[in-house]
Amino acid sequence: MLQILAILFPAIAGVICSLMPAAGEKERSVRYIAVLAVTDLISIAAMMTSGTVTVLTFAERVTLSFRPDSLGRWALIAVLILYTAVCFYAFEYMKMEERPAMFFAFCFLSFGAMISVCFAANLVTLYFCFEMATLTSVPLVLHEMNSDAIAAGLKYLFYSIAGALLGLLGVFFTYYYTAGDGTFVCGGVLDAAKLSGHEGVLLAAVFAAIVGFGTKAGMYPMHGWLPTAHPIAPAPASALLSGIIAKAGVIAVIRLVYYSVGTDFLRGTWVQYTWMVICMLTIFMGSTMAFQEKILKKRLAYSTISQISYILLGLSFLSDEGLRGGLLHLMSHAASKGCLFLAAGVFIYKLGKRDVRDLRGVGRTMPVTMWCFMIASLSLVGIPPMGGFLSKWVIASAAIGSSAGIFRFLAPVILLISALLTAGYLFPVVVDAFFPGRDFENTSTGEMEEAPKLMTIPMAVLCAVALLVGLFGTSLLNRIGFGA
Repeated sequence: MLQILAILFPAIAGVICSLMPAAGEKERSVRYIAVLAVTDLISIAAMMTSGTVTVLTFAERVTLSFRPDSLGRWALIAVLILYTAVCFYAFEYMKMEERPAMFFAFCFLSFGAMISVCFAANLVTLYFCFEMATLTSVPLVLHEMNSDAIAAGLKYLFYSIAGALLGLLGVFFTYYYTAGDGTFVCGGVLDAAKLSGHEGVLLAAVFAAIVGFGTKAGMYPMHGWLPTAHPIAPAPASALLSGIIAKAGVIAVIRLVYYSVGTDFLRGTWVQYTWMVICMLTIFMGSTMAFQEKILKKRLAYSTISQISYILLGLSFLSDEGLRGGLLHLMSHAASKGCLFLAAGVFIYKLGKRDVRDLRGVGRTMPVTMWCFMIASLSLVGIPPMGGFLSKWVIASAAIGSSAGIFRFLAPVILLISALLTAGYLFPVVVDAFFPGRDFENTSTGEMEEAPKLMTIPMAVLCAVALLVGLFGTSLLNRIGFGA
């Protein structure tokens, strides 16, 4: 029952702490820290368990069940790291926002929902938890409650509903042709006898589900909510949305392709090749749009569209190597992009600056923040020994080692072009921040404007995670059950 407790505790305790009166923000923060600590401990303990816990039985073979496995454990580690770092950061950042208690209430609700996504034992459970992750994260976008925030929140909701309906179509058909109770098994659980003669129907349904779940991950053409929602949401919310909540779509695709229908069913079909084309188009489009964008958070949002499709591209090769590359990028991107959004929040919190052109010289007055920004950028570009380098290397190796025809060579080329564009939209920010030129030096006061430790320490931790993935990511995957 530890899985159920890990899901319910942050949601219930977080809401209670937000509703209870407090003598001041410090007292409420202490309560949230206690909730975070207990949630992390319970979740880690739940990861170590085995066996399936069934909460409800809706119909024959249709249950709400939870079970930890290798994929769930890896994803949960990313969830725990990012939520813990972002919550500590938000204790300081949310002082500039109205209704901080409401933010933390929905933050912890979404925390519980993301934990449930990691522990889901079958497609029906996963779909239910996927929807909960959407519904609990929409208020994070709506937080400021002005016209722009409401428009962005509704756009996020409508895109998510459309994607979820496509996902539900795939879940229904896949479940119908599934053997047994549908519990996830690496390699798939299709009933060959029942499926015989209906392969075309299932292929179409699976493709619809990939596009639907890919909506959460920002995959073209369902990417439009990301560049609208991120500039409006508070920086901690943007870090969560980009760093881990969008990965709910990735987890759903992995569960569908690798743990339900199986890679053998899709390999060599029109679904695989169309999926590859869409992923490469999304990578190139997201990088190009980010390169042209001047608002930092919007630039990072377009970057997320591109970077998460790295994961989906790796998965589309339908190989163990592609899966490993995708999982490595899931973790490294969560840490590096989370750090970049938190750094963008520091610029807003301390300087009120949102445009990259206004950040000249900021490295002189905020060196710690800019060093964190630079380290996270190195990982996102793919510079060794950062995690982004390892994950992209494995994805490119999976492409070359696949039997995907011209895509074997086209995919690494797209990855390289995207890496160059990523360097083009991140490194100039760092260079201008540390080396603004003499004209800036003559007008600069030189006063330090560094962020409080509650903001810089979480960024530094995320940078360390991105580095650790680069140094030990392969070993960690092996230990957790994804051996080569």
